[in-house]
Amino acid sequence: MLSDFGLTSYDYYSSRRDMEIISTIVDALNKILEEDKKEEQPLFLKISDSLIMDIARKVVQDKKKTFLIGITGESASGKTVFVDNTIKACVKDKTQGIYTVIRCDDYYKDTSKELREAGSYEALFKTGFSFDTPDVIDLNLMKNHLVALKEGLTIKSPRYDFVTCESNPDGEEKTPAKVILTEGLYVLNEGVRDIMDVKVYVFTPLEVIKERWYKRAKERGKEGAAADMQFADVNRTAQLYIRPTYEIADAIINGMVSQEYIQDITDRIFKTLRDIEY
Repeated sequence: MLSDFGLTSYDYYSSRRDMEIISTIVDALNKILEEDKKEEQPLFLKISDSLIMDIARKVVQDKKKTFLIGITGESASGKTVFVDNTIKACVKDKTQGIYTVIRCDDYYKDTSKELREAGSYEALFKTGFSFDTPDVIDLNLMKNHLVALKEGLTIKSPRYDFVTCESNPDGEEKTPAKVILTEGLYVLNEGVRDIMDVKVYVFTPLEVIKERWYKRAKERGKEGAAADMQFADVNRTAQLYIRPTYEIADAIINGMVSQEYIQDITDRIFKTLRDIEY
């Protein structure tokens, strides 16, 4: 009898119904992944064995809880592009409170004084200063903000200027949402990754990263020797702090995929989750 297990008839049939829905979601998502594998440039390069089941269970059994996705990868790997195009898929659902984005770049500590005293980026780098270690980002504040959002609180993220190195604490207000996307160099580092529901790593070949990085550096006022010095540091620190997180990621994303394809496949995933009858 169900009562022997502490279950009512409602509990039993509700649980059975949940498992049927979970199975339906898993089948639908696996179909999307199988189709993705056939592409010349698939979006998903690797997925952990348990990820799809974990997502399906959370969607069905934890309907009111926030889903926190951490997305990392090397500088200029395509993290922001992936997040921005995932957002475009999200906003097709007109429901309020679907997503909020927290960007690690906003949490750089203010180093405008150091830059002014050095006189130039090149002179600053010659002192041994690095913009590419976890120490220059306020990861504790970022983690506290992510936890607050998961708990249903509104926060105000800082705003960082990459040209002047100034950090403005009076940045953008972020509200709680069903999905929180957080992206940046160190969102999967030890001390931060434990709060993530899904850990994503964006992989891009180094020669492509280098081309993208120099283009962006020029836009941020770094050229010539200053750019060369920083990129050498970027490559060195990536080996220490970023590339190791490849091994603990739940999913490896292809940073070479077109923006249109990212929107297409993420829209299909969100549509699958929306259209399932719970």
